[in-house]
Amino acid sequence: MTEQFAQIRPDVELCYETFGDPADPTVLLVMGLATQMIAWDADFCEMLVERGFHVVRFDNRDVGRSTRVNGAPPSLVQIALRSRDGASYSLSDLAGDATRLLDHLGVERAHVVGASMGGMIAQTIAIEHPERLLSLCSIMSNVGARLSGQPALAIYPLMLRRAPKDRDGYVEHVVRLYGEIGSKGFAVDEERLRRQGALAHERGVSAAGNARQMAAILTASDRTKALAGVRVPTLVIHGTADRLVRPSGGKATAKAIPGAQLLLIDGMGHDLPRDAWVQIVDAIAANAQRAGEPLATA
Repeated sequence: MTEQFAQIRPDVELCYETFGDPADPTVLLVMGLATQMIAWDADFCEMLVERGFHVVRFDNRDVGRSTRVNGAPPSLVQIALRSRDGASYSLSDLAGDATRLLDHLGVERAHVVGASMGGMIAQTIAIEHPERLLSLCSIMSNVGARLSGQPALAIYPLMLRRAPKDRDGYVEHVVRLYGEIGSKGFAVDEERLRRQGALAHERGVSAAGNARQMAAILTASDRTKALAGVRVPTLVIHGTADRLVRPSGGKATAKAIPGAQLLLIDGMGHDLPRDAWVQIVDAIAANAQRAGEPLATA
């Protein structure tokens, strides 16, 4: 497991890692807003390898060791108004990045798994690049509708809070954040959170990049109608205790996609708690096995 880099556009280089045998079916893991690929824990990736998959995780543009985009971050007013003038790129651009990474790896089709904003990107791949998917898994995400999958009111200040620049302050910020949005129904592995926070700080964090990613989310169109055309096996996973993207987002996603299966995990918040990994990995593997089977129509 070694970090590698792919120049997927003239102005965008992605940092990525692979696990397992490239001859096995590929699972592409897409992470969410302001979150680096390391949030797909290496042990989680190895569990997928044990199920017979070749696993790819990567930093989206503007996080971790991938390219920082040139362009001013959106203002608070632009964020509040969901103004496209404040967006440096779109979810479609991020979906295009992911497919170009598959090109770089010589992977024609993959099982695409996305969490939070990564779920939005995965859905966009299914809509705009359907030929690249074997199956789709959308975790703790939504369809971009204004009335489903929105944060609890108390969460909004957390989304706008700027993280400290120093390492120790940043780590404490991560611990406090996941204390608010993380899983209340599972044991908290605070030591793991601290390790990931420290590594994320070492790999590179960017408040401007986070804001640009948020603008891509807020300026995206509602995907509900477009998702009705998705024809790959689809699994939607959501935690019942998610306060950042409330469970209505997952329910709306499953309802929008023909034949989609919905897995609600009791007590899971907006994270991937270790004690839920077996359930999540088993569900991803079972959904992948559906590839090639006829799906129910709407």
